[in-house]
Amino acid sequence: MSDHRLEVLRGCSLLSGLPEAALAEAAVAARVRPFHANEVLYERGEVQSTLSVVGAGSVRIDATSAEGRGIMLTLFEAGAWFGDTVFSPGMPRVFGATAHSDGELVEVPGQAYRELLARYPEAYPRTLDMLSRRLWSAISIIQDNALRDMPARVGRRLLFLAAMHDPGSRASGPVTFKLTREHIANMMGMTRQGVHRVLKTLEAEGLITFSYGQVTVPDPAALRDHLDKQDQSPD
Repeated sequence: MSDHRLEVLRGCSLLSGLPEAALAEAAVAARVRPFHANEVLYERGEVQSTLSVVGAGSVRIDATSAEGRGIMLTLFEAGAWFGDTVFSPGMPRVFGATAHSDGELVEVPGQAYRELLARYPEAYPRTLDMLSRRLWSAISIIQDNALRDMPARVGRRLLFLAAMHDPGSRASGPVTFKLTREHIANMMGMTRQGVHRVLKTLEAEGLITFSYGQVTVPDPAALRDHLDKQDQSPD
């Protein structure tokens, strides 16, 4: 079982700065947590310090509006990591996490992870790079929501999700993830019909392909260039 945990942790971008010996230690400390679709994994406000790596399946990060409506913020699939309190023990979780499909997490206790970073400081540049990318992405989403129209918001969010599924890379290459029109509408605070129109336009331009429950960005660099040109176009 430790070999399986080690293999999952090797595929996590946040841990890629750790040497093999440190990854092996993390695998020993970790536990595998199977989950089923729609199972609540972590509650918002829960005080628990854990680095969670998706080993299989997908997990959605969600929040609840003042009216009690659930809102999906983003989606993580195999290899992705999350754990907004792993660097701040004692702080409550800012967001909840729910299983989007059947799968499993590999959970590394926060204390064990922080001790590894203290003993292997050469991992800090990669760790800080990954945290900086995550922060940049979050700020970009705030900017998109405030300044951009619907097509640009949807396109930028798909580009963000592609980056989450292909972390640490800006290279071209197809990226596929499971997402329905309803999920995108919920995530963006839009109607399903409005999202459908935007997706059809992007698909007609060859920037995405969409089948039920699955989105493919054939070339993230091409989608990024298209969105950048739209930003530069005069009104």
